[in-house]
Amino acid sequence: MARGGPRERLIRLAVVTAPHGVKGAFRLRCFTERPENVAAYGPVCDREGRELFPLEVLHRVPGGVVVRAPGIEDRDAAERLRGLALFVPRSRLPAPGEDEFYYEDLVGLQAVEPSGKKLGRVIAVLEFGAGDVLEIETEEGEILDLPFTRAVVPEVDLEAGRLVVVPPEIVEAEPAP
Repeated sequence: MARGGPRERLIRLAVVTAPHGVKGAFRLRCFTERPENVAAYGPVCDREGRELFPLEVLHRVPGGVVVRAPGIEDRDAAERLRGLALFVPRSRLPAPGEDEFYYEDLVGLQAVEPSGKKLGRVIAVLEFGAGDVLEIETEEGEILDLPFTRAVVPEVDLEAGRLVVVPPEIVEAEPAP
């Protein structure tokens, strides 16, 4: 992928969760809007950008899809892929629509309060079933984990390289009786 120039940013499409059957098929948890589109972006690569294989979607399953890939011919080969994150170069993905973005595009953005006060830089977007979390590193090296909601992050400006964060008020819990 990185042929001579700076390496293109990679976007994680899916992660291998388990083998499926005995003929080399495997299950993916997909991060695409529609799981069955995971194969539409060409051959996938690993985290370092090494091309692995194209995917062929066989069918949907709860939480993802079942796929087949050349060279993965039996259950043992599919089992060895468990936990492998699959990526594609950013250039293969469609441009996001208005008020849309890829989470990977948020990494590195400056986080500022509505007043303009700098909070730090986004170092990760963590994906949880109950909601996504922005991980922001302050200039002092502290890590802030903030819910990635419109109320907390009302503005994302990719061109300016920043996002506006309204930190939620910290409410101290009352001591248990």
